[in-house]
Amino acid sequence: MSSQTRTEKNKLSAWTIRVRGTVQGVGFRPNVFRLAKELGIKGHVLNDGEGVLIEAWCDEANLKKFVEAISEQSPKLAHIEKIETSALSGQWQTYGNGEPTDFVITLTEANPVTTNIPSDAATCPECLEDSFSPFSRRFRYPFTNCTNCGPRLSIIKSMPYDRVSTSMSSFKMCADCQKEYDDPCDRRFHAQPNACHACGPKAWIERADGHAVCLESMSQLDLVDAAATLIQRGEIVAVKGIGGFHLACDATNEDVVAKLRARKNRYGKPFALMARDLSIIEEYCQVSEKELEQLNSHVAPIVVLERKENGSADPPTAIAASVAPAQKTLGFMLPYTPLHHLMLKRMKKPIVLTSGNISHEPQCISNESAKSQLAQIADYFLLHDREIVNRLDDSVLRVVRNEPVYLRRARGAAPTPIPLPPGFENAPNLLAMGGELKNTFCLLQDSKAIISQHIGDLEDARTYADYQRNLELYKQSFQHCESGIVVDLHPEYLSSKLGRTRALDLELPLAEIQHHHAHIASCMADNNHSIDAGPVLGVALDGLGFGSDGTFWGGEFLLADYTSFERLGTFKPVALIGGHQAMYEPWRNTYAHIMAEMGWAAYKMNFEELELTTFFESKPLPAFASMLKSGVNVPLASSCGRLFDAVAAAIGICREHASYEGQAAIELEAIVNTDVLLNETEALGYPFAVPRLGGKGLPYIEPLAVWQALLGDLYLNTDAGIMAARFHKGLAKAIVHMVQKLCTRNEEIWLKTVALSGGVFQNKILQDLIVDKLTGLGFEVLTHHQVPANDGGLALGQAVIGAASHIQKNKERSHVSWHTWSNS
Repeated sequence: MSSQTRTEKNKLSAWTIRVRGTVQGVGFRPNVFRLAKELGIKGHVLNDGEGVLIEAWCDEANLKKFVEAISEQSPKLAHIEKIETSALSGQWQTYGNGEPTDFVITLTEANPVTTNIPSDAATCPECLEDSFSPFSRRFRYPFTNCTNCGPRLSIIKSMPYDRVSTSMSSFKMCADCQKEYDDPCDRRFHAQPNACHACGPKAWIERADGHAVCLESMSQLDLVDAAATLIQRGEIVAVKGIGGFHLACDATNEDVVAKLRARKNRYGKPFALMARDLSIIEEYCQVSEKELEQLNSHVAPIVVLERKENGSADPPTAIAASVAPAQKTLGFMLPYTPLHHLMLKRMKKPIVLTSGNISHEPQCISNESAKSQLAQIADYFLLHDREIVNRLDDSVLRVVRNEPVYLRRARGAAPTPIPLPPGFENAPNLLAMGGELKNTFCLLQDSKAIISQHIGDLEDARTYADYQRNLELYKQSFQHCESGIVVDLHPEYLSSKLGRTRALDLELPLAEIQHHHAHIASCMADNNHSIDAGPVLGVALDGLGFGSDGTFWGGEFLLADYTSFERLGTFKPVALIGGHQAMYEPWRNTYAHIMAEMGWAAYKMNFEELELTTFFESKPLPAFASMLKSGVNVPLASSCGRLFDAVAAAIGICREHASYEGQAAIELEAIVNTDVLLNETEALGYPFAVPRLGGKGLPYIEPLAVWQALLGDLYLNTDAGIMAARFHKGLAKAIVHMVQKLCTRNEEIWLKTVALSGGVFQNKILQDLIVDKLTGLGFEVLTHHQVPANDGGLALGQAVIGAASHIQKNKERSHVSWHTWSNS
């Protein structure tokens, strides 16, 4: 070897480059391969349990450029959390005594998993073009995908992410697909779900009654398109999607939408809609730039949009009244799989696309379960033979103050991890079990929170079984070994019972976290609030949560950090007549409030002529009065959610029965008169007082004057929208007054950060009023974005409270109590 050659070799370096984050199943290795080729890098790249590992050989200047390029030019679905570089130990030992002569992608290494499972992603423009181009071999193929789009979490059985670990393992690639898969210059290079008409999944249509499908002659290419014909004819079609079944019908056909509601046993709750393109959505709704961005994102969520007052108001194109009863908003999404795009290409009207289940049960994911459970709902089935491994509901978000806010975090978003705030770098591995309603669970691992997709209400046996299955899947996929378990304080939550049993069986420490403390901690973590940043005043407004004093809370003002809280204020505790039943019969809350504020005799003396009085007298009031007197089955609750129910029912909204949790409050928000809200004098907002419980206890929000004013407006036949506006204005004013009261000492604000959490804060009007007032007074206000304000965010709060108690146990005394359970 010449002297010159030896000198050049001495300038070369070999680096190990470790990339952590969401870097598998997103085209990361092909991208690294391309960058390496451009820069003359030699070596290899592979997937392993920790993410992506690169061994690179080149001069140091180009290696630095390589690392920069990896960071700056990563695939659009990738999320890099960290890039670590070090000198390759033993330099070229990986390649024997020689030097690498090329850059290659090598086989996955199986070792402990700490990388992220990628989320499912909406069809990319290139794959959409392939599906619609008659010159493409994937013309009208409903399962076209590449490294930039397609199924991920929905088909994964284990990590690392390779085809053999997915439900695509049963489909052997044809020669053409294999060539794409092996070609570093192809968009489908190492695209694990790669397939085509010749070798991949296939779709077909069946009748629900088992008879032969009698449509015009159809080829394989016509099958998906035929579903549109059925929908246009007024049929209900069960469609197997990417993460579960949906039920589809013409959203402008009132008869078929009403039929779907009756068959599905879903009364009142709005249906989601899908439209072929934005132009159709804009016929019905206002769409801002930020909302458009979310509709077109790889998440492709349902976006809650404001209706246009006169948008497509006339038949036959008007949205059926049964789609979203008593709502000023519609939840729209765009097609996010080739199957949806092909199905809707001739549809000039929106379709209903709601979860394929009986109301309150989990979405069907297998052909067998769908045909068994949906046969009495759907007229036809659009099926395919790619197994859905993991159930995924559609994500739902709303843009609030020009920022996207998740109402349900699921397909496309989960399980993308959320980095923990500063100070949690040494957080232990924990499992947080979540709540009872809108359940998610959370794994803490490597200083990040891995939150499951929305699972649902655990009261349903099938949902609870799905919850347990998902727990095991996540633990296996991430090879997560928890050092402690965190649960809600409520003794009867199924998630808490399972957590206690698990802690007992595994002899692990257990922490029980107060419900509203978890809500506030979730909001803090959502906003990257440092563990050392000090406490916040947390305003937690929801339906019910078990309090640390053994009573039910639901409207709380907490001085809170990640390890402790102090209850500084509350809402007036009012009886829940019949306990849990009060959540589903809003009028019970109205009666309870009236009895608590003025008593029946005083009420009837002043308001006997009201229609509300006639309604009350149709109920067994003596029995309820006896219950209140004896204290049997009438637990007190300081619930803001039940106050909303009470006001809504008094006005005449959702009075008799609520078909889903929060319905009365949602419909009360929907009827608010915007002109009154924005322009009527503050003095006409319903007035709350802030006395102290028992005269010397906690300050609380007292609604006596609200009821006097509201009942007076009822007496005057005031429009319901005006009353709804006055209630929202008065409540926002009272909450802000309470915040000022608690955060002010000696006429100066001593605590300037306020965190708003709990399901009530999904009320956009109330949140906007409060945030505007508080920011105007100089407060920093934290609200939810990455996780829902409702119980879907509880698990994150539980996890960070548990972790903080471990981290800070040597610094200060934590108020979180860890119990060590054992079989001994």
